[in-house]
Amino acid sequence: MRVVGEGIETGVYPISKAMAMAQEAGLDLVEIAPNVDPPVCKIIDYGKFLYEQKKKAKEMKAKAAKIVIKDIRFGPHTDEHDFNFKKNHAIKFLQDGCKVKAYVFFRGREIVFKDQGEILLLRFANELEEYGKPEQLPVLEGKKMLMLIGPRKK
Repeated sequence: MRVVGEGIETGVYPISKAMAMAQEAGLDLVEIAPNVDPPVCKIIDYGKFLYEQKKKAKEMKAKAAKIVIKDIRFGPHTDEHDFNFKKNHAIKFLQDGCKVKAYVFFRGREIVFKDQGEILLLRFANELEEYGKPEQLPVLEGKKMLMLIGPRKK
């Protein structure tokens, strides 16, 4: 078995000799690469090793981007003023780096106006062209027609 570690002469040793070296140093013998010939073991403090791994994983998780999705709801017969009001909110959300999920909600028999809902969502995406790009085109799911718009990279 090949033994590596800080302050230890790297070389190929029998298992008993490697265990004795680890005990002498007051550390643990940890198998790093078992599929290699000969297997590679490292003499380290295993508790400290686990602590550092958890710390690195926590740092990576903190650096990961958190995606926030804001909902904007329309009806199939949304007026111009309401449309502009909601568009301005969407612009603010996209500038903050959030994704916008716009949807048209159909109640009762309004489902017959699904073409109006699609036109409304496409117009919404067209007016937000400089702030965000559509990630998903309008899709009818039950009583909702959904569309997802992501922010543009700066």
